This record gives sequence, structure tokens and C-alpha cells, in this order.
Amino acid sequence: MGSMLWRVRASLPDRPGGLADLARECAERGVDIRAVQVFPGVDAVTDELVVETPEGWGAAEVALLVESAGWRHLAALPCTPEALTDQPARYVAAARRILARPQAFPEVVAQLFDAVSEPVLPGAAEEQALDALEVTVGDVQVQVRRAVPFTDVERVRGAALADLVSDVLRRSATPAPPPVAPAGNRRLGVGSVPSYVVDGDVVRAVVDGAVVGLATVHAPVPPGPDDEGAVVRPVTLRVDAAWQRRGIGTRLLGDVCRLAHTIGATDVVLETRADNQAVLPMVLSAGMRGRIRMAGDRLTVRVPVRDLRPLARP
Repeated sequence: MGSMLWRVRASLPDRPGGLADLARECAERGVDIRAVQVFPGVDAVTDELVVETPEGWGAAEVALLVESAGWRHLAALPCTPEALTDQPARYVAAARRILARPQAFPEVVAQLFDAVSEPVLPGAAEEQALDALEVTVGDVQVQVRRAVPFTDVERVRGAALADLVSDVLRRSATPAPPPVAPAGNRRLGVGSVPSYVVDGDVVRAVVDGAVVGLATVHAPVPPGPDDEGAVVRPVTLRVDAAWQRRGIGTRLLGDVCRLAHTIGATDVVLETRADNQAVLPMVLSAGMRGRIRMAGDRLTVRVPVRDLRPLARP
């Protein structure tokens, strides 16, 4: 199988010689330290190392190596040579991606902090084992999770990136143009304006009799451990590809949240792909104070609706 690269995190009370002890232990066991990133703290320091181990090593052997040097082992995950990329260069590249497409922020920040590579853990243990990094963009909280605890340095960096997004969005904000009045049988984009129809637990966006967008409120889901007294209803939202980027999703999200409140929900949840870059601007444009959570390849939006104005149903 040959040698293998590992991304290792370990912590130690901040004292001279700690890294030297770990380096000496690695040398004695034939482990090559390929990269080091230091996250200083008040009482302890956390180091992230990329190490190359001899053939046959697994996570248990890596943990024993770290602990033999007097460090506290936090995590050891297999990695690729991409982990050797210069860290400042990674942050510069992330900032460029965010400046080019601020709506990609949840995906970019998850990749930057390796939150998309979290292990799959069964049942309730998943929530207890994962650490969260939460930052705020506008009125929207963006949260990414991973098994390895986030350091204080990483939290500061995440907040700085979120401030960058908020600043870019604020500078680029322009008043929405007034809707174009319908003209004959013409479709949206060349004249027609959609109407929004509520039917039971569904809101439809309709143009010239054709449904171009659909938002549905579903049955409540079992409450989580922090949901005492909450009634959480999933919602699904779909806009036909030819009609996207026209504000229809934003209007449907606002209406379906109000509809969910009308039928007794306190919160709604919407789940989509992690690379769905329409979610952040849609929630911001709808004026929602929601939370966007990234975990693995899924992105979940949770919006409290109890304070919204009810949406009348026929």
C-alpha cells in the first residue's frame, strides 16, 4: 500500500519544547512531518500537521504517536497532497471566490475549514460529536460542522470572511426594478408577471396558466433535543430552470414560511445540495432571519416563522 498522508490535530499546554518533542518522536518512528499550522490559544496551543507515515499505519498508530510525545490527540484523518497547499494561499483563494460570487460563501467556508469531509456518525451521536462554526451574513447565520473542534483562530478567520461577504453584498445592493406589467400573452422576461396562488399547503407561481414554481409545506417532523415546544415543518421549493434568477424563489420562500405559520408551525426547514448557491441570496432577499447549516454534502435552512404575518388561505 505504501506510505500515507494524514492530517493530524493535537493540543498541548503552551510551553517551550513541545513541538520539538513531537518532531523527535516522529523522527524515531519514521514519520515525516510535511506541513505544520499553529493555532495559538491563551492556555494551550493546537497544531495541525500533515504527516507521511510508513506502510501499514492507521489512525490508532497516529494517535499513539501523538500521545507518546505528551500531546493530546484530537483527530487524525487521511488526506491527499492537496493538504500541503500553503494555508495563506488557501485563504486568499477563498477570498477571491467569495468576492466573485458572494452567494457561494457557505460552500467556500465549508471547504476552507474541511467541514465537508466530516465522518458519517450514526444517530444522535452525530450531533454530540460534531463541532460548529457559526458566523453571520446580514441577518442570516451560516453554520458549518465537522468532527474536529474549531480553534479560536479559525473562528476569528470565519467571522472575518463573513464580514467580507456582508460588505460585498451591501456595496453591490441595488434597488429592485419595478415589475413589468403583463402585455398580451408574453411570458416572464419579455413582459409577463407571475401570480402566486395558495392551495391548501401549497403555494404556486403561475404564468399564463403554467406553474413555474412550487413551494409545499409538509407534515411536522419529530422535534429535536433543542426543540422543546417547537413545531417544525419541512418545506420543499422548486422553480423551473427557465424561470430562475427572477425573484420567484424569494417570493415563494417568503409565502411558504408565512403559510407554515398560518397552519401552526413555529419553524420551517428546507434541505438542498451543499453546492446550491441560490440559497444565501434567496434567504437574504426574503428578509428572513434564518440559519443556513452545512454538513457533509447537504445544506439545511431553518427559519423561525412564529413572528411572521399569517398568509391567508382560500
